[in-house]
Amino acid sequence: MERSVSIEERAVSLAHYIIDSKDTVRGTAKKFGISKSTVHKDVSERLLKINPGLAHEVRTILDENKAERHIRGGMATKLKYSHQNKDDRKIG
Repeated sequence: MERSVSIEERAVSLAHYIIDSKDTVRGTAKKFGISKSTVHKDVSERLLKINPGLAHEVRTILDENKAERHIRGGMATKLKYSHQNKDDRKIG
């Protein structure tokens, strides 16, 4: 019989994963098979009541990710178009 994980345990597991991997909310949600809003609620609201110190550590990582997201988006766009340009050169 599979044991269900409590919301508190899930919140702590998500927090440890984010701290260890420096992953984003989106990446964490995909890894755990849950929604982004669930991850965000667990580590932003529920974790504050369970373990404020851990919540602060996670908030630091999430703030870094938020500050860097425009850079990652720009890099992804640059990579996308560099692949398209290579394909255009092969065709032309």
